[in-house]
Amino acid sequence: MTVLSNKPGLDLGEQAPGAPADPVATAERRSFGASVRAYVALTKPRVIELLLITTIPVMFLAAGGVPPLRTVLLTFAFGAMSAGAANAVNCYIDRDIDAKMRRTRRRPLARAQVTPARALVFGITLGAASTAGFALTVDVFAAALSLFAILFYVFVYSLLLKRRTSQNVVWGGIAGCMPVLIGWAAITHSLSLTPFVLFGVVFLWTPPHTWTLAMRYREDYAVAKVPMLPVVATERRVVIESLVYTYATVLCSLALWPVAGMGPVYGAVAVVLGLAFLAEGHRLLRDVLAGVTGVHLRPMRFFHLSNVYLALLFAAVAVDPLLH
Repeated sequence: MTVLSNKPGLDLGEQAPGAPADPVATAERRSFGASVRAYVALTKPRVIELLLITTIPVMFLAAGGVPPLRTVLLTFAFGAMSAGAANAVNCYIDRDIDAKMRRTRRRPLARAQVTPARALVFGITLGAASTAGFALTVDVFAAALSLFAILFYVFVYSLLLKRRTSQNVVWGGIAGCMPVLIGWAAITHSLSLTPFVLFGVVFLWTPPHTWTLAMRYREDYAVAKVPMLPVVATERRVVIESLVYTYATVLCSLALWPVAGMGPVYGAVAVVLGLAFLAEGHRLLRDVLAGVTGVHLRPMRFFHLSNVYLALLFAAVAVDPLLH
């Protein structure tokens, strides 16, 4: 499998005169502070933020109000470690891709700030620590869900799907939905229909969110030979499929209203946000049907709005049980 080939930084052979600096030696010479920043960057903190904004609100809903502070803090900490572990191992697997793409070429492995071997050990250690922490201090079921998320992201998405199919983010996105189930299990020690509806919201939201980002960086993915949908399909097809998933996302978000017995606050927020989300999707469709292409389609407008949509929707999930 190509993901295990071309291992930069692991060749300790003699360096020829005038050759570029050895990545291992470069990483060894880095200051302690720079090394800490590099290891933190391996965890992709901005991705972790996005995952955790779906975890904490679900805990409020599961508790029917304010959840125990200790459980929230521990779930937040070990959830961040779990996501960081998966991201660090993903950086190890994708280091050849990251070095080719403008969007990712400043990541630690692409810049030889950390050796591949150490990045892998760091990710595995972080994953083991997060799983043990969940099991010992929060809930064994939550620990099992967390471990599943790590393994799914590494083996199913990173190793199996990402370089093989344009549907990579559709099914690979399951890993990003797991924090919803973990947050619910941390409070109730079980699962029910309600967290699976929210799981569905994140699952359906992920493809259009990722595809519009990939539209902006299509050339990067093409150079790296990653078959994201915008690389292998026309812009019209990408926009139409994104709009279909957007409708499904909004409908799933509205389904939570009766399923979880949500109050008017959540209902109003879900409707308003859904209309705004769909309006932006239709703006993209209108432009692409009118012949607008490339950066002029402004797919990043949809991408940024999708972040706002998810954050505010889950904020409503947290606030509604406090008022209802």
